[in-house]
Amino acid sequence: MAQTVHYLKDYQAPDFKILQTDLRFDVADPHTTVHARLLIAPQQNGAPLVLNGSAELCSLKLDGEPLPESAYRLADDTLVIPHTPSESFVLEIETRLLPYDNKSLMGLYGSSGNLYTQCEPEGFRKITYYPDRPDVMSKFTTTIIADKKRYPVLLSNGNKVDSGDLEGGRHWVKWLDPFAKPSYLFALVAGNLAATRDTFTTQSGKNVAIEFYTSEADKAKVPFAVQSLKNAMQWDETRFGLEYDLDIYMVVAVGDFNMGAMENKGLNIFNTKYVLADSRTATDADFEGIESVIGHEYFHNYTGNRVTCRDWFQLSLKEGLTVFRDQEFSGDRASRAVRRIENVSLLRQLQFAEDAGPMAHPVRPASYEEMNNFYTMTVYEKGAEVVRMYHTMLGEAGFQKGMQLYFKRHDGRAVTCDDFRAAMADANETDLSQFALWYSQAGTPVLDITGRLNAADNTFTLNIKQTIPATPDMAEKQPMLIPVKIGLLNQQGEAVAFGPSESAEVQTEAVLLLNQAEQQFVLHGVNEAVVPSLLRGFSAPVQLNYPYSDADLSLLLAHDSDPFARWEAGQTLYRRAISANLAAIEAGAPLPEHSGLIHAFKHMLKQEIDPAFKAMLLRAPATAELWEGADNINPLHYHEAREALLDAIAKACLENLVYIRTWALAQEEASGLAAPYEYHPGLAGVRALLAATRLYTIREERHGMMEMAAYSGEQAASHEKTVCARLQDYITRYEQLTPNMTHEMSVLNTVNHLEESGRNHLLNQFAERYADDALVMDKYFILIGASHRADTLEQVQSALHHPKFNLENPNKARALLGSFTRNVPHFHAENGSGYAFIAEKVMQIDAFNPQVAARLVQAFNLCHKLEPKRRALVKMQLERIAGMDNLSKDVAEIVGKILA
Repeated sequence: MAQTVHYLKDYQAPDFKILQTDLRFDVADPHTTVHARLLIAPQQNGAPLVLNGSAELCSLKLDGEPLPESAYRLADDTLVIPHTPSESFVLEIETRLLPYDNKSLMGLYGSSGNLYTQCEPEGFRKITYYPDRPDVMSKFTTTIIADKKRYPVLLSNGNKVDSGDLEGGRHWVKWLDPFAKPSYLFALVAGNLAATRDTFTTQSGKNVAIEFYTSEADKAKVPFAVQSLKNAMQWDETRFGLEYDLDIYMVVAVGDFNMGAMENKGLNIFNTKYVLADSRTATDADFEGIESVIGHEYFHNYTGNRVTCRDWFQLSLKEGLTVFRDQEFSGDRASRAVRRIENVSLLRQLQFAEDAGPMAHPVRPASYEEMNNFYTMTVYEKGAEVVRMYHTMLGEAGFQKGMQLYFKRHDGRAVTCDDFRAAMADANETDLSQFALWYSQAGTPVLDITGRLNAADNTFTLNIKQTIPATPDMAEKQPMLIPVKIGLLNQQGEAVAFGPSESAEVQTEAVLLLNQAEQQFVLHGVNEAVVPSLLRGFSAPVQLNYPYSDADLSLLLAHDSDPFARWEAGQTLYRRAISANLAAIEAGAPLPEHSGLIHAFKHMLKQEIDPAFKAMLLRAPATAELWEGADNINPLHYHEAREALLDAIAKACLENLVYIRTWALAQEEASGLAAPYEYHPGLAGVRALLAATRLYTIREERHGMMEMAAYSGEQAASHEKTVCARLQDYITRYEQLTPNMTHEMSVLNTVNHLEESGRNHLLNQFAERYADDALVMDKYFILIGASHRADTLEQVQSALHHPKFNLENPNKARALLGSFTRNVPHFHAENGSGYAFIAEKVMQIDAFNPQVAARLVQAFNLCHKLEPKRRALVKMQLERIAGMDNLSKDVAEIVGKILA
């Protein structure tokens, strides 16, 4: 079925404004009746009024008079009224909804006896008929009527202005949002929920009420999220001068939610994953994720709500900017170096792959078929990198000047990425016209750099060539404006001062602005051999090629003052070693020794550096990162090559790793913060280091187990019994020390790939212990889906029938099936069983939740890069999906692009 394609070039301003939107929701189970009263102002004489909608239409009135069916057309999810008054008029629309039958989790839907909404991007049309586009902004009032006993809590956007009781045990509440907003920011919640209350005093002295709504059982897990919100509110005042603008800020947590959270004005609706945490059931990573997402949605209050996007092509205007803001918040709250590396690692694993695949698109797409499919890593994470480049080029002061001008010009308006760029340029009196290419060109730029010392005139010359690979939407690309932050190190690892031009003052770091396809930069005052430190802080989202020797990389790893560049040197050494292993595996040759990497690894372990940063240095690139730029991929060969390197490191460095593990345990116990466990950024780093070393040391124990597998009878049985006892002792020890989910998950991740029955025993024990905690059970399903055991597919299939698994819950589907798609040896199994399994689940989920199905089917994006046999197996499954009756637009678009 041909899909409608929407193009940025076809944008037209709306023909009508909605000056006022008054909504009344009458909740009477199982249905809800919605009455919408719209005050509409024509902007184009004679234009038909076109409203989006897919709800059951009950009645229509124009200026109080019922409209006969002959006066409108209803088809293809649109309501068209050809003739309307030339002056402002009132349209009243009544629709009828069945929220508990709505499994898409878009529009108004029921979950666990409560009602929730999700309207971004196009969910409001499932509630009523409306110009459901972000550039139609209106002031909303919302009245909710419901049974008081069943739905004691009735919430919507803005400030509560009135309420009362009705006959028959019913009650009503009226909400007024004083700020005009598009329909995608509308929110409503009705249910039996418990409130956790607090207050925040703004810098101007205004008291803001804070209310978090959860189930009664989950109230004890809310305090960290509340404090995270207060931290974010204070940070936004301090860093950006932005003060909260309503009397109340509400957050509601729901377990059935397609996204992480939603920034609806004054009433954020969150996935429980990013609200609920306590010291027994949450890991350090969970706490950090909550603080980040709470911050992200709060920061949207200005970058997304007060200033919103004109159309959905501009989605990164709000998302990329707000991701940058939440990254900066997280960096200020904990280890900035580690947070930056985590951001880059995520970008490389997921966004670089997106840029290299069939779904490649610019930060501002030129077209789309299904808007839900553009909530992508490119729009969010690469969009954030584009914003970060403004910051890199203009500095903190210049960036803040640009932000202030942006708000001054556009507060209360729906605008574009070009408007943001213009504010940055005008505030700093600089030309950023070439920088617009970052919004319109897809693909990851590649920088090929060479360096040359000229002793005769004490200069060091960098020659930089940029290329942008062809993508499905565009073959030929123009040179981009790329900030390249650099430094120089001498052979002793000391920073070398240089002048970026003959007249410039010497410095140890500079930002070079690359704006041509090929360009030379001469650095003055360099009179000794140097190793360049390039792309410091990951100053641009590019791939970098420089002919470093292993000795150069070891020098950078040991001495570079820039944490990213230091980490990147280690990652490059890892990648080279894995590539060498891969070549040997594919040639059937013995694996090479990696003495240089091992030496650098041991040296790094002995250095006194931040534990969180050392933990990052211990992590080899993920397998998916290794596929960047490769073709004819046999994923299992890459997996084998990576595993072989990690085994070699574990064997050669076991003594050093055990020492570090012992040190980390002692640090935690001596801190006084380990018992009772509470999240603390410093100790989180120690625990991360402990987990990283444990993953290495278990490898040597696994080799011992594999050797024992060759034994027979009592010897093998006795060995397995000993291993299981030791594994159980891990958890028992930590439970006695402190109830600590970080340690418990670390242990389970460590043993998750073991074939011994003791692994199953520990996971089953874990599931029994936390059977009543939905979020911890998600961790259990992740473990099942991620295991490298031979029987993983069978265990995943069995888990589908687990009493705590529900395929209709996005968290559960993502936990079990999402982790399986990242499980290289099983998803990419040679017989195609992994592909067939996921295709079956995509088809099943698509029938009730196309958004989740579309995210899952993107696991096949690698299709065109696979070796021929696997490529054929993937295509066969994609053709099965494409041939489905009633396939959603969400999945059809992605499958079509992969098969093209």
